[in-house]
Amino acid sequence: MRKVLFVCLGNICRSPAAEGIFEAMINRQGLERVISCDSAGTSGYHQGDLADKRMRETAEKRGYKLTSRSRQIDLHDFNEFDYILVADESNKRNVLSLPGVKEGQVFKILDFSLENKGEDVPDPYYGGDKGFDLVLNLLEESLKNFLSKVKKEIA
Repeated sequence: MRKVLFVCLGNICRSPAAEGIFEAMINRQGLERVISCDSAGTSGYHQGDLADKRMRETAEKRGYKLTSRSRQIDLHDFNEFDYILVADESNKRNVLSLPGVKEGQVFKILDFSLENKGEDVPDPYYGGDKGFDLVLNLLEESLKNFLSKVKKEIA
């Protein structure tokens, strides 16, 4: 079993969207017994909240259900998850500063993108509707590539 944790700042936009997209990809390919995912935030500002309504609505238009509740990353996550994929450089620095992180465990989500390799997933929270679509486009492309990598590992 490979376990993946997606992380952004508040766990209400980018990381729950990544979780919903990746979960849909896993389920479509019948991989739910060998790959699982979750999401968290580097802050606890929105602890227990659903994803931002605008992100949920935009994701729903593409067939993704975002049902997770916001939580803050904690130290046990480093033992629980094989991969921790963060939305941006700030999230990466915050995660890497925590004790218990393992070598080669933390990546930026767009490290797996062919078109936007290594860039940040922008936070759509303060932007307009187009920002939520952009985030979903970036996540879909990158997570498709990441899933291919994980499938090779478990084959």
